[in-house]
Amino acid sequence: MAIKVADAVASAKKFAQRGAAAANDYKMGVANAGQDWQSKTAAATETYAAGVQDAIGRNAFAKGVSAAGGAKYQERASTVGAQRFPQGVQMAEAEWANKTAPYLQTIAGLTLPPRRPKGDPTNLQRVAAVTQALRARKVGG
Repeated sequence: MAIKVADAVASAKKFAQRGAAAANDYKMGVANAGQDWQSKTAAATETYAAGVQDAIGRNAFAKGVSAAGGAKYQERASTVGAQRFPQGVQMAEAEWANKTAPYLQTIAGLTLPPRRPKGDPTNLQRVAAVTQALRARKVGG
């Protein structure tokens, strides 16, 4: 005997309706979950690495990109992404400032070699100085 299942359209409609109605449940569920998330996620480091290696071996990233396709990316980015982008940027203002400040301080503390005439290859030393300083800042070197 065949297993009776709801059709995909009805299931998708139910998923969307119930998901939209569950916003408060979601908020309550994550309200005090930060420490639990952090400890369990940190404990899963080896599992994460194994999963990434497995995905690399299966070429899962490229397959996923191919399956999604450029049209899906463009449609979702121009609709959902465009709607959420302004709020996300506004909510990130303070964190952006905190995370950016050390790099701006690093740049401000540099003494660059003198600028040479436009097109002079030694001007690349200026670029290299900035690049090396920012990389050292990022990796703690």
